[in-house]
Amino acid sequence: MKLKTYFLSDDSANNNNTINCVDWANNVEVYYIKNNQIFKSNSYTRETVELAKLPENFIATDFHWYNSRSSGSQSGGSTGSNEALLISSNDGRFIILNKGIRMEKNISAHSMAIVSGRWSTDGAGLFTASEDGVIKIWSRSGMLRSTVVQSTEPIISACWSPNSTAIAFCQGGSIAIKPLAANSKISKWKAHEGLVLCIAWSVENNIIVSSGEDHKYKIWDAQGANIFTSSAEEFSITSLAFCPVKNLIAVGGFNNLKLCDLSGWVYENKTFNDEKVGSVQSISWSPDGTQVSSGNSVGQLLFGYVIERQLVSRNFIATTTGRKSILLKDITNETSEVLEFPDRIINFELAYGHLVVATSKQIHIFNEKSINTPIIIDGRNETRHIEIGKKYFLVMDSSSIWVYTFSGRLLLNPRFPGSQAQIPQMSRHHISLGLDTLAVRDVQELRTIYIFNLLPSASMQYESTTISCKSSISSIFACKAGSSDDQYLAIIDCNKEFFITSTKSGSESNEIYKIGTEVIDAIWGNETNILVGLQDNSYSVWYCPGESAADPTLIALTTVSLDISEFGKNISIYSFEDTVITFCCTGSLFSVSINMYCEALHRALNDNKWKHALKICRLAQNRILWGTLAAIATKRNQLDISEEAFCAAFQVDKINYLHYLKGLDNSSPEKMSENSLMFGRFAEAEKILIHNEKYDKAIQLSMRSHNWKRAIEIAEKYNIDVEPILTKRSLYLTDLGKLETEPVFLKYKD
Repeated sequence: MKLKTYFLSDDSANNNNTINCVDWANNVEVYYIKNNQIFKSNSYTRETVELAKLPENFIATDFHWYNSRSSGSQSGGSTGSNEALLISSNDGRFIILNKGIRMEKNISAHSMAIVSGRWSTDGAGLFTASEDGVIKIWSRSGMLRSTVVQSTEPIISACWSPNSTAIAFCQGGSIAIKPLAANSKISKWKAHEGLVLCIAWSVENNIIVSSGEDHKYKIWDAQGANIFTSSAEEFSITSLAFCPVKNLIAVGGFNNLKLCDLSGWVYENKTFNDEKVGSVQSISWSPDGTQVSSGNSVGQLLFGYVIERQLVSRNFIATTTGRKSILLKDITNETSEVLEFPDRIINFELAYGHLVVATSKQIHIFNEKSINTPIIIDGRNETRHIEIGKKYFLVMDSSSIWVYTFSGRLLLNPRFPGSQAQIPQMSRHHISLGLDTLAVRDVQELRTIYIFNLLPSASMQYESTTISCKSSISSIFACKAGSSDDQYLAIIDCNKEFFITSTKSGSESNEIYKIGTEVIDAIWGNETNILVGLQDNSYSVWYCPGESAADPTLIALTTVSLDISEFGKNISIYSFEDTVITFCCTGSLFSVSINMYCEALHRALNDNKWKHALKICRLAQNRILWGTLAAIATKRNQLDISEEAFCAAFQVDKINYLHYLKGLDNSSPEKMSENSLMFGRFAEAEKILIHNEKYDKAIQLSMRSHNWKRAIEIAEKYNIDVEPILTKRSLYLTDLGKLETEPVFLKYKD
């Protein structure tokens, strides 16, 4: 990946006045301040227009556009009706201009210079941070809402958290985070030797980047743990900016502009030796994340756009060679094709034999078997995220989510509570496309996930199922293979705990099971329901996560963890195709293989080839394979096969239980209930018995698990004699040496 740069041809550049305020109003127009005047530049025509002159003695220190939509039209016209420009000054004032660059508010906010002034995510308010050590929050109309930080030490830089619920700021050599919740405390940590000069917080990945006088930039998580520290540069780093929709950071210094990955390593180090730019004072990304602009100390406006972004899927490699072209290579046939587009490429993805390219006006769908005849969808001009599944692909723009078939037919445009307000704040971590499901995490209620069914004529297409977790969710991953009855969702919460649940409607009441800890990223296999989770210096492979999730013994039996510390630090998962897992570290790709027999076993089980599956396990004689076969066979009621598999895996307790199950009538409610109970689905087992009016058996089931209150509830509800429950309860307490204290049992004491 590279950054191609060019300078704006500006007559006023000869004045050598610093451009320290730059921001994009949409994907075409860039606004900046120079010579105390506001200019507008078009990144395509490279024309510059002078718009207005700022008040006398008003020297701008920060500059931020708010737009109700993240991008404008191709011609550069503004499309939002709720646009506003916030400009801060060195005398403690800030002004608010409307889209016509007419002044709406001019407010004296601080006693010293305002170093940062930023709109909130929804544009309903803003904050100002000043050298007087004070941070204030204001309404859009300019009314003071609250003063959240008061200190005597100057604030150098500040920024919002991704959801505008906290403010990060730097004082001296430290970084602090102040949540806006009532009675919340400031968290603070030492970040740099010397002053911290600038700070930014990623909307996409919830990480923080900072730079200081020690000539380094550092990456932190939201709790202040250091993720990456760069080597010392020759000069101080003066500006930073996260790409709003991609895993990129722009880092500016003296005569230098870097394009970096979120892990910290550098894609390109752009040094300007021939044409001096001085210190890069401000950096801003376009809303679609394809272009960057920066102002510098010699008064030139620098533009750049990302090229040579590369995607690999099996035997195909797709690489952007310009703003409107992609080179597609087939390494098997040693052929290549240059794909030209009429408009600028915003995003593209390659998977499952399809290349989906989003331009500023259209979406192009290419099939590997017919590259020269793409299917074109008009009207999608703000694409932020593309995800390709086995049957469908997903497109998310600034206002909605769209699921299409590969023939270009619109399959689903999901709606959920507050979707129109939430989608502009969503990132790729909050949405996942599975084989036949779409999962979306709520942006406001971080514990809620909405599941949409994509099967034809499914009732859930526009009526989602809701899954609620106990803690806030950071990422979700829907499986992309298997059958419609074996669909699962993997979840990473804010504590890096790893969970899995079924997405089938009503299955197990969508119970959530914990299967791992300290997981930072995950990926499902593209053809099998094998799950890979990445930890700091290792990775784990769950060969049968869905079927064995309810049984800790089976999870341990079908999981393997391996060390990858030799690859380096800050590793990320690139892909998982067939049996090959590819990791990325400092720009290099490393591939490892999973157990090929287990992958073949999954393929056989997906086709219900049980004899073939047995042959694979007998040939390999691996406990992981036997455990995988046992879990899947038991779930599908293949008890003879699961008995052999558990025997080979030395699971004696489960063999005894299977013998008990085989003694029951195949069609009896008792057997169906016991089969559910074997996988820890207690609620489902009880429901089967009650539905078939086996009330005594349901009471016995509750007593077996010592759930005495539930046993009494069932007995009272269906008029069953409670005497056996009281007798068993009395013997239970006698063995424990305890007295009865529960009111529900004390009322039966006489």
